[in-house]
This record gives sequence, C-alpha cells and structure tokens, in this order.
Amino acid sequence: MKKLLAYFLAFTLALGLLSGCGSTPDTLSGVETVAFTDSAGREVTLPAEVTRVAPSGAVATMFLAAVCPEYMVSIASTPSSAQYIYLDQSLIKLPTTGQLYGSKSTINLEALLDAKPQVIIDLGDAKDGIAHDMDALQKQTGIPVVFIEADLPHMAQAFRMLGQLIGTKTARCEILAAYVEETVSLAEENARRITDDERVSVMYTTGVSGLNTNAKGSTQAQVIELIGAENAVVVEDVSNKGGGNTVNLEQMYLFDPDVILFTTGSMYTEVDTDPAWSQLRAVQSGAYYEVPALPYNWMSSPPSLNMLLGVRWLGNLLYPGYYDYDMVSEAQRAYKLLWNYDLTDEEAQKLLADSTLKP
Repeated sequence: MKKLLAYFLAFTLALGLLSGCGSTPDTLSGVETVAFTDSAGREVTLPAEVTRVAPSGAVATMFLAAVCPEYMVSIASTPSSAQYIYLDQSLIKLPTTGQLYGSKSTINLEALLDAKPQVIIDLGDAKDGIAHDMDALQKQTGIPVVFIEADLPHMAQAFRMLGQLIGTKTARCEILAAYVEETVSLAEENARRITDDERVSVMYTTGVSGLNTNAKGSTQAQVIELIGAENAVVVEDVSNKGGGNTVNLEQMYLFDPDVILFTTGSMYTEVDTDPAWSQLRAVQSGAYYEVPALPYNWMSSPPSLNMLLGVRWLGNLLYPGYYDYDMVSEAQRAYKLLWNYDLTDEEAQKLLADSTLKP
C-alpha cells in the first residue's frame, strides 16, 4: 500500500507537469523557517509565518475550517448546499484538491500545486506507513507536509499542535482544545458511573439498506464506547472505512441491539413496517433514531471534530440522567464554537426531530 501510494503520487505529479503545471515550487526560498515535529516523529522545516494551508482530505478540511478558514487555499471537496450555510462562506470559492487517503485516492496534485500552499496538513488517525506517505507527498510536491494525529484521544493535542504550527491561531486552538477536554472528560466520567445493568447496546448503521455497520473497535464508532454504551456489532475484521462492515439479516438478529442509529438517507422511516426489521427489539420499542447530519454527521463520516457533538448528543439521548442538559442549548453552543454559526432554536429542533425530540 505504501509503495502504491508513492507510485500514485509520482505518476499524477508527472502528468500534471507534462500538462503545463510548471516546475515544482520551493515554498521555503528566502523566508524565515522553523522546525516542526509532527505526530509521525518527522522533523519538517516550515515557514515561520504560516498563512496559506492546504488540507490533505476531509478530516483536515474540517479542522482547518474550524481554526483558520481565511488561511485555507483549497478544500477536499466542495460542501453541498445543505452544508455550506453553516460554514464560512469563503470555503465555497476554494479549489477542490481531493483526498489523499480513502478506498481510492482522489488527490489532484496539479490543483494542489496551483493553490500555492506553504504547507499541506494531514489530520486523522495514524495509518500504517503514515511517515512514508507524508515523505512521498512532500518529495513529489516540494511543499512541506505534516501529519497531526487527531482521533478523539489525541484531538486536544491536535488543536494545540495546529496552534503551534499556525502561530496566529494559538488562542483559538486553545479554546477548541479545552472544549475537547471538557467533552471527553464528561464522557469518561459518566462511562465510569454507568453500571453494567444500565449499559445500552447500540448498532450504528450506514447506507440506504442499513446493512452496513460501524463495528466495535472501528474509528467511525468510537463515540459509542466513549459515552459508556456497548457496540452491539462485533466482527473479526473491523473496517475503519466510512461504510463500515457489511452484515446480513441473520447477523442483525444475533446482534439484536437495544438501540439502532441510522444515517440520513437510510430506511429509517420504513423500518417499523419492514418485516425484516420490525421484529428487532429496538424497532419494536421505538428505540431507533436518525443521527443529525449537518453540516456533518455528528457521529463520523468523517470521524473528526463533529464527534464532539456526537458525544454530547448520544450521551444525552441514551443516558439523560448522566448527561443532564438541554440538547438544543448544547447544539447551539457547539455550532457557535466549532463553526461560528448562530444556530436558532428552530434549526436545532429540526436537527433533533428524529432523535432527541422524537415523539
């Protein structure tokens, strides 16, 4: 996989150069520099003053949009019309440069070079061979590339590292890091207090059919166990991809969770009348919900800072006695903090209509 990614980068860069992209830039020529040690242990030379950044994919896009949208020179993919009302409007006009990782890399090196970033930033979980991949991208583009580990356990530190990298955003990153620590500490404390007989089993489905699931131990489902619930889906080969593991109906009945979570665009509205689903305990008891999904899914897809909202939402939904607060107010606080958006009562209630405020 590592060699394949390196070959892909070399091949796509060569195509870009042949099509008139120009010579590889030297972003450090004639500028003051500093050394930055990333989460892969790589020491990368960066400009002392960073004001032009490019994300490597969706997770990095979300982090940078929360910290420094005005410094972004590209975006992984253009937000949908439903998303962009919540986001900084400058993001809509940025060129899209694709995703470095995923089932099929879509990164566009020509567009990335044309955007002229001072640094390319990759944020997310620490994949196998991450240092090699970052070195390959840096070598092929001539642009400094850094990796910052940013799953939930490392998210507060990720914001602080971003503050170190982008010196003018230190205060902003500290505010976000404090929110991460507050949220994770709340979940960890409540998880310790929840007794075994109170523990709820949850199946988090994805896709239209609901037969794709995010299994126990997957990056996409880490919110479930963090809040003190039990992931009902246990499989041998856990997938960390957005679609998760595909299961069949027989497995669904073996898992038979207390609660089922559906994503937007699924069969959520049909399960109570579908013979294949209606016999599940969660469906019979009405304990099935749709995960709020704007501007991003609150649980994952991608697993990024949106999970902070997922922790507060799912904790309050499943254990309101422990996560004792008004979720409308919590959503408004999070939207203002993460996206600088003033969420109205009506907007919050609409987002929560099929979960927290489900009749």
